Amino acid sequence: MTAEASNDRLDDDDYPAYTMGRAAAMLGTTQGFLRAIGDARLITPLRSEGGHRRYSRYQLRIAARARELVDQGTSIEAACRIVALEDQLEEAQRINAEYRRAAETADRRG
Repeated sequence: MTAEASNDRLDDDDYPAYTMGRAAAMLGTTQGFLRAIGDARLITPLRSEGGHRRYSRYQLRIAARARELVDQGTSIEAACRIVALEDQLEEAQRINAEYRRAAETADRRG
């Protein structure tokens, strides 16, 4: 692997760069919390060749949002559902914005 390819991975939000212990430390939470949100299917960490969980930066942002809700008194199950819905809404809004831009471009041309 070239140095350039390695650097590309560092910029990739979906690259599973963090071990469970490191992810928990970065979020200020426990490994049990990460297992719980995995069990609730909020995030699905990739597995290393040895079977250890690996998390991406994107997954850590999702986990951090769930932790905020849990810290405010929301159950883990409800927090996971809220975060999943927020993520779906954000994606739908992004797609709608792309469609609007494409339609505006088509209207100007035609």
